[in-house]
Amino acid sequence: MTEITQLQSDKSALHHTRILTTEQAELKPGQALMRITDLALTTNNITYAAFGDTPHLRYWNFFPTGEVGWGHMPAWGFAEVVESTVEGVEPGERFYGYWPIATHLVVEPVRVGERGFYDGAEHRLDLTSAYNHYQRTRTDAAYREEYEPYQALLRPLFITSFMLADFLEDNDFFGARQIVVSSASSKTAYGTAFCLEGRDDVRLVGWTSNGNRNFVESLGCYAQTISYDELDTLDASIPTLYVDFAGNDGLRTRIHNHFHDTLVYDCYAGSAQSQDHLDNADQSLPGPSPQPYFAPYQIKKRNADWGPLEVTRRFNEAQLAFIGRVSDAEQPWLKVSRHEGFEAAQTLVAELCEGRVDPLEGHMLKLA
Repeated sequence: MTEITQLQSDKSALHHTRILTTEQAELKPGQALMRITDLALTTNNITYAAFGDTPHLRYWNFFPTGEVGWGHMPAWGFAEVVESTVEGVEPGERFYGYWPIATHLVVEPVRVGERGFYDGAEHRLDLTSAYNHYQRTRTDAAYREEYEPYQALLRPLFITSFMLADFLEDNDFFGARQIVVSSASSKTAYGTAFCLEGRDDVRLVGWTSNGNRNFVESLGCYAQTISYDELDTLDASIPTLYVDFAGNDGLRTRIHNHFHDTLVYDCYAGSAQSQDHLDNADQSLPGPSPQPYFAPYQIKKRNADWGPLEVTRRFNEAQLAFIGRVSDAEQPWLKVSRHEGFEAAQTLVAELCEGRVDPLEGHMLKLA
């Protein structure tokens, strides 16, 4: 029997976690046991948890604990096959994908192919398929062993950034000539800015805290950086698109009241600062109603427009360029900070929940 250790989160207080150890029974036919080795922990994981019970997202459902009130916070990273009863999923192979914060996970591989497999466990069948896919590292065209931490930290965020930039371009920026990006220091925000920088038809404004202002300015991907108390310095007559990575009701209210009818679109893309739910947003605000953005919808559209292979090719090319820029030795946008063990994970989750993280740091957790 294999001993499995898990970090479980209190759904009502995400900073509160517990460590549990159980024993895994012998594998059944059609199952494989994965040993989870390296996970990225970012504010994105807190977003997954904060919106874990949202009907169209259901992030808590991927790795159920079986106990009301407790969930497995999902994270992206790498795992290796320990034992398998499935042809084509062999012990020792390494896969990138979506995992619980745990030492092991039992999966039920289906649609096994050169790229990898999908987890066909019954409870995952009606969940978003992109999160059920596990990619073989040896067949991943964008995989580089030396870039593993950056892939784990950035790929799940950059797919959102890449497709968000494409979504905005695809809609001609809804007529905007200026884009205001809140939580501009977050990785998903500056990934989106990276994909849009250099355009002459829209101007990117990074909106951030006083503490993160120098970092945002150092990135160089925003045409202008303002702090949260400087919104009134922006010309309210310019057609403006708001990309909301903060998820903060107060900031949203200020944006709508400042721009009124010149706010052409409010794109709700994340919740780096808050666990407020968009469902509770003030619908009486002037200007357009906030609209949630969900990357799989744009991926589905582009799969139809371009074909899946071309979508993957374009994304891989952009991702490698982004990682190259972020990891630049002379002026890095991200420095990898490494942690080991479940107690370290507990501390890190609490710090992420409370926003006590340096935007320059990317946190990797080693479990095995």
